[in-house]
Amino acid sequence: MNNFSDTIAAISTAPGSSGVGIIRISGEDAFTISDKLFCRNKEAFLHICDKYFSDGESGDFPSMNDVSSMNNHEIRHGYIYDFVKNTDEKGKVGVSVDFIDECLLSKMPAPYSYTGENVAEINCHGSFAVLSRVLSAVIKSGARPAEPGEFTKRAFLNGKLDLAKAEAVMDIINSKTEQSRRAAVSQLEGRLSKQIEGIRSSLIGCLSEIDVSIDYPEYEMDGITGDHSMQIMIDAEKSLKRLSETYYRGRLIKEGINLVLSGCPNAGKSSLMNVLSGYNRAIVTDIPGTTRDVIEEFIQIDGISVTVTDTAGLRDTDDIVEKIGVDKAIDRISDAELVIYIADADSLAEKSVLDEHISFLDSGRTIVIINKVDVASKENIDFLKEFFKDFCTVEMSMKTEKGVENLYQIIKDKFSLGEIYNNSENILTNERHKALVDSALNHLDKAKESYEKNMPLDCISYDIWLCAEKLGEITGKSVSEDVVNDIFSRFCVGK
Repeated sequence: MNNFSDTIAAISTAPGSSGVGIIRISGEDAFTISDKLFCRNKEAFLHICDKYFSDGESGDFPSMNDVSSMNNHEIRHGYIYDFVKNTDEKGKVGVSVDFIDECLLSKMPAPYSYTGENVAEINCHGSFAVLSRVLSAVIKSGARPAEPGEFTKRAFLNGKLDLAKAEAVMDIINSKTEQSRRAAVSQLEGRLSKQIEGIRSSLIGCLSEIDVSIDYPEYEMDGITGDHSMQIMIDAEKSLKRLSETYYRGRLIKEGINLVLSGCPNAGKSSLMNVLSGYNRAIVTDIPGTTRDVIEEFIQIDGISVTVTDTAGLRDTDDIVEKIGVDKAIDRISDAELVIYIADADSLAEKSVLDEHISFLDSGRTIVIINKVDVASKENIDFLKEFFKDFCTVEMSMKTEKGVENLYQIIKDKFSLGEIYNNSENILTNERHKALVDSALNHLDKAKESYEKNMPLDCISYDIWLCAEKLGEITGKSVSEDVVNDIFSRFCVGK
């Protein structure tokens, strides 16, 4: 278990080379540790070091205390250094100053920081060598490496964020589209938390009223408390049901649509993949069986992320590798939110093959593209339209890109993407939140049922209390330590 009295440090920027990288230090000793590593004036610092070592001093190394002298929320330019022990030819051990990098250092005192603790951030050059060297010096000076999500966990434990807002931080980091960013920012601003806490407060007020009626029955008049409690439950139920119903759209915003391309070999799947992605993502040849494994590409449609998966052509084959690809294709079809089945109108597959394929296609989540209409006969096109009459069909030519805009519109209409997110509403994008809201609704149903059966008020109050507890788990008011640990373990190190 982490010791939250420790001072922690981590690289807070993404791996890889960049112009700037950030090392974040948080904890009571953040400024003391920074003082051991940072100086504003390189020449002045070297001068006091020369005097220190020439006088034969021992113990703590010299420091300019430039961080301690900084104003709160000030940023200073300077240098990060480390003391390095070395041995000369005669075996004498000495100490030299290793200037690691030029940097900017910012000072944020508790409680006015992200974590609610003393925080220092070192902005240096963003190469892996520089960042790892600076972090190593920080840890050598008294910090310990931060665990995944520990900075945000400390912000939660110090009351800077509730649990729903903390989870929104990770959603913002992982957002791939404008829609998902907006939804995460809305949650980080506390709009969902405010709604949940409003419902929870009304239920807690209801519990208090019931407790008074139980303790002082002489003040209960003609079931007024029970009627009032029922109205509170009805209002809470309406709000929670509306919230629960937003999860389908919320999941699309956060996770996007999983779209799988399928069909016979050479039907045009890889050509469509290239059309949708806007470049030659997949190999296109006249040789059947070119695609043997799944190929994925991310695109956006009206601000929603769509994962497009090109799969091996569906056919019986003796090629072991291709057969594995066909099996993978069938698995992906069964798991997809949307399947685009491409039928080659210029070279019709045998009816028995089409019968087999249609047997595992769900008409509700499948769009059939009748491809190569620019060269196919009207007889073939009409046959396919009749064969797939229970499916949504689109006539297309991958060569001329005829029908592409029509396909986009059908996808938009199928998922109602044009109306998927309104800034004025709260939506659920988190599976944990959805499960807790549904569980709260289940306890409300039980409480209402108890009331309608004229059960004693204390029987009703128990389920109302459980409902409030489930809502409290969303914001962290009544969440277990194990749940908190599990949530923050999914964060990246440095956040």
